Amino acid sequence: MSEILSESFLPKINLQEGTNWAIDFVKKTILPIFPDFPVQSGSVLVMLACAGIFVAVVPLLPLVLVLAERKVAARFQNRTGPMRVGPWGTLQTLADGIKLIFKEDYIPPQGDKLLFLLAPYVIFACSFAVFAAIPFSQKIIVSDFNIGIFYIMAISSVIVMGVIMAGWSSNSKWSLLGSLRSAAQIVSYEIPLGLSILTVVMLVQSLSMSEIVGSQDGGIFTWLIFRSPFTFIAFFIFFISSIAEVNRTPFDLPEAESEIVAGFHTEYSGMRFALFFIAEYANMFAVSAIGVTLFLGGYEGILPGYDFLGGLPGFVIKSLGLVFVMMWLRWTLPRLRVDQLMNLCWKYFIPISFFNILGTGVWGLIFRNDDVWSIGISCAIIYVGLIGAYTVAGRNLARKPEPQPSSV
Repeated sequence: MSEILSESFLPKINLQEGTNWAIDFVKKTILPIFPDFPVQSGSVLVMLACAGIFVAVVPLLPLVLVLAERKVAARFQNRTGPMRVGPWGTLQTLADGIKLIFKEDYIPPQGDKLLFLLAPYVIFACSFAVFAAIPFSQKIIVSDFNIGIFYIMAISSVIVMGVIMAGWSSNSKWSLLGSLRSAAQIVSYEIPLGLSILTVVMLVQSLSMSEIVGSQDGGIFTWLIFRSPFTFIAFFIFFISSIAEVNRTPFDLPEAESEIVAGFHTEYSGMRFALFFIAEYANMFAVSAIGVTLFLGGYEGILPGYDFLGGLPGFVIKSLGLVFVMMWLRWTLPRLRVDQLMNLCWKYFIPISFFNILGTGVWGLIFRNDDVWSIGISCAIIYVGLIGAYTVAGRNLARKPEPQPSSV
């Protein structure tokens, strides 16, 4: 039994890269043109150029997403949103960024200056480092780590350190309490998020993001969300936990806009304040891109053999679709209390995640290979489960509330 489990479910980890992508690019592209070009220094230049491109392009995502969220919020509230700066208000976010650059850079005189200055850059750098392991298309990937999932989980965990640094160094009780509340939330929801990712690793038997996408190249029904009923549940746990990870409504308790203070970054102003929001919106796209890679086929198309919703455009469309759902939830659901937030994680998500891991193991023992029968049975179970959940939810919503006794 142990031999079967070790051969079937443990990921094949190779800690040494077979080839360096930068050296390979230099040999195939630059050396045919410049034969005497040094390979090692050329690979360093290629890496620096790629990092420069990401540093220049990725900050544009928050500019677009902030404008999109303001337009989405306006649509939900039956108004037009920003319309004055630029055509249809498209330059409003750029104007806000320029305004923040010229704002006063306030540093609390009694705080820890070094940690106060360092905290936003720690969060900013970790948020952007995650993009290095995300395969945007078959050719656009910064580094194809064979332990890409492990790298993403490790880098994203460092953000907690930046949050605590920002709260502690501000020398403010409100900032400190907000940072502790944020750290507790992030650490708690990392557990069901990681356990949900483990169900994918068990099915694919690899930690490489490219191999995970390659296992979903047979069309929409080979996407891992439909591969088994347990990965279907795992996707929703992953997505809801990722919303809590990036402090979005209804999990935005650490920086609730309706309160007097703004959580761990209460004392920040100017461009350092903007760095936190750039990191937040970059994280929104990053976790959506990771969810698309793990569960929704990545850059693979919907139809086998056709590039419909595939490649870089398809990957971006699917990722922005999940970002839109996050924005939708913000203007639909009320904010949870702290006890409700922790109960949802520890009493429901974590036990369900362990159940998913056990179910995925049993599913792998029954269906050794992914074929028409296994995927068909999985889709049938998912369909029956959705019908049952819809029926139960409809009955509960249609039930009239019982009259409460008067307190007078």
